[in-house]
Amino acid sequence: MRFFQPAISVICVFLLMVPPAGAQPAAPTGSERQGFFARITDPYRRHPVAPVNLSNSSRLEALLRAGRLYLSLQDTIALALENNLDIELQRYGAQIASASILRAQAGGLLRGATAAVTQGPSGAPAQAGQATGLTTSAAAQASGASSGSGTLISQTGTAIPNLDPVLTGFIRAGHATNPQTSTFVSGTNTLVTRNTLANFSYSQGFLTGTNVTLGFSNSLLTTSALRTDLNPSTSSSLSLNITQHLMQGFGVAVNSRNIQIAKNNREVTDLSFKEQVINIVASIINIYWDLVSFNEDVKMKQQAVDLNNKLLSDNKKQVEIGTLAPIEIVRAEAELASAQQDLTISQTRVLQQETILKNALSRNGVASPSISEARVVPTDHIQVPATEPVEPIQDMVAEALRSRPEIAQRRIQLVNDKINLQGSKSQLLPSVDLVVNFNNNALAGELSNLPLPLGTPTRTVTPYFIGGYGTALGQLFRRNFPDYNAGVQLNIPLRNRAAQADMILDQLTVRQRELGIQQLENQVRMDVHNALIALQQSRATYMAANKTRVFREQTLDAEQKKYALGASTIFNVILVQRDLAAAQSAEVNALSSYSRAKVQLSMATGQTLNNNNISIGEAFRGSVSRPPATLPPD
Repeated sequence: MRFFQPAISVICVFLLMVPPAGAQPAAPTGSERQGFFARITDPYRRHPVAPVNLSNSSRLEALLRAGRLYLSLQDTIALALENNLDIELQRYGAQIASASILRAQAGGLLRGATAAVTQGPSGAPAQAGQATGLTTSAAAQASGASSGSGTLISQTGTAIPNLDPVLTGFIRAGHATNPQTSTFVSGTNTLVTRNTLANFSYSQGFLTGTNVTLGFSNSLLTTSALRTDLNPSTSSSLSLNITQHLMQGFGVAVNSRNIQIAKNNREVTDLSFKEQVINIVASIINIYWDLVSFNEDVKMKQQAVDLNNKLLSDNKKQVEIGTLAPIEIVRAEAELASAQQDLTISQTRVLQQETILKNALSRNGVASPSISEARVVPTDHIQVPATEPVEPIQDMVAEALRSRPEIAQRRIQLVNDKINLQGSKSQLLPSVDLVVNFNNNALAGELSNLPLPLGTPTRTVTPYFIGGYGTALGQLFRRNFPDYNAGVQLNIPLRNRAAQADMILDQLTVRQRELGIQQLENQVRMDVHNALIALQQSRATYMAANKTRVFREQTLDAEQKKYALGASTIFNVILVQRDLAAAQSAEVNALSSYSRAKVQLSMATGQTLNNNNISIGEAFRGSVSRPPATLPPD
C-alpha cells in the first residue's frame, strides 16, 4: 500500500486544487469576465422557450385577391406545411425529446414524450343529410391534447447513478457551555467551547457503476478546558471514497440505458412528425379534391335548375295556348323546387368545405375577416389517366414495409424494450460493492495559555503540531497521518421476487412488441392490397358513371325533341331529367372516390411525401421554398 501513497496523495491534491485554479483566470477583460460568469451561472438559469407563432406565412396573403383565395394543389399543400397547427404541435416533439436526452445524460429518469399522431381534418359530408363538416369538437380536442405528455415513467432495473457532479458545502459556527460533574478531564466545572466547521465535498457517479466522493473537512476549536494542550486548535481531513459496483449495477451498458432510450426516442419523434405530415397532407389533398368535386356538383345542380326553369317556362306557354293541362305547371314547379333545394344543399356544402380548408391552412383559423369572407377557388382539376401505371404488388408491399414510419417506430420501441432488459437482468444479481477509502488527517494549534490544574505536570507538545492553518494543510498534503481501508459490501436478497417479476414482465413486453410488429406488417400488406383494389374499383366506377352520364344527356336531348313534336309527355321528360341529375351526381362522386383512392394508395405504400414533392426538412422548418403559383387574370 505504501507504493500507492504518493500517487494517491497527488490525486487528492489535484482534485482539491482544480476548482480554485478554474475560478481565477489571469487578467480577464470585461467581456471575458461576463462570459465566464455566464458559464458559471448558466446551469441555474431558466432557458426560455420561444413563444408560439400565430402569424400565417406570406404565401396565404399572396394567393388572396379581390375576396378570392386561389389555390392550386401544390399551394394548398405548402400552406398546410407552413400554417397547420397539428404539424406545428408535432414540431415540439423534437425539442421535448432533446430535453429528455439532456435529462438522461444527468442520470435522471425518463419523462414521457408522447408520440401520438392526430388524424387530419375531415371534409364536409358527401351526401345530403349527414353530419356537418366539423372535424371534431373543442372538448374532444382539449381532452386529447392534455393526455399522455410530461409524465414520469417508472423505471425498473438497477438504479442509475447521478452523473452530474455535486458540490456540497457546510459552514457552521457555534458556542456551547456545558457544566461538568468532574474536573478530572477538562480541569473545570464549566466547559465553554467555540467551534467553527467548514466542510466541503465533491461527488459524482460514472457510467461504469462507480461513485466517487472527495471530502475536505476543517474544524477550528477554542475551549476553556484547562488540560487541553493545543488551544485554539485546527484539525483538517482530506478523504477520497470510491465505491464500485461489481455485480448489480456494473457496466456502461446497464447505466447508460436511459441515454440510449432517450436518443432512440428522438428518432421516434422524427418518425412521428413524418407520420403527422403524411396524415395532414393526405387529409388536405382529400379536402381539396372534394372541394373540386363539390364545385362540379354545384354546376350540375345549376344545370338541373336551368332545365327545370326552361321546362316550367315552356309549360306555361303551352297552357296559355291550351295545348297542355294547367296541372303540368304545378308538376314543373314542384320539380323546380326540388332542384333548387338540391342546389342549395350543394352550395352550402361547398361553403362548409371552404371553411374547413381555410381553418386547416391558417394558424388563426377563420378569425381574420379577409380569410373568413374569401371564397376558395381551386385552380386544379382531377385527372383520370387513360391507363394506370402497372407496378408489381410485391414491389409495392416491399416499398410500404420500407417507408411506412409506423413500422420504424415499432422497431425502435422494440430496441428500447431490449435495452431495458439489461437493467432488469442486472437487478437479478446480488449487490456486491468494492469500497475503498483514503483519508489524510492533520492537527495544528497554539500552546494553551490557560493555567494548569494543581498537581498537573508542565505542558509538553511536539513542536510539529505548533502552528496555524498552514501547518495543518502541510500535514494534510504530506500525508503525515494517513488512514486507508478497503472492503467488500455484500447484499443478497434471499427470494428476489421483485427482480424476478420485473424480468418476466419486461420479457413479456418484448414478446408483445415482436408480435405487434408482425401484426402491423400484416396490416400494411393488407392496406396495400385493399388500396390497390379500391383504386381499381373507383376507376371502373368512374368509367361506368361517365358513360352513363353521356347516355343520359343523349336520352334527355332525344326526349325533349320527342316532347316538342308531341310524341312524349312532360312526365317522361321529368323522369329523364331526374335520371340525368342522378347520373351527373354519380359521376362527380365517382371522381371524388377515385381521387381518394389515389391518396389512400400513396399512404398505404408510404409514398405520400415523394408523390407530392414534399421535403421533410422544409416541413419541419415550416417554410416551403417553392414560390406560390401565379394568380389567374382577373
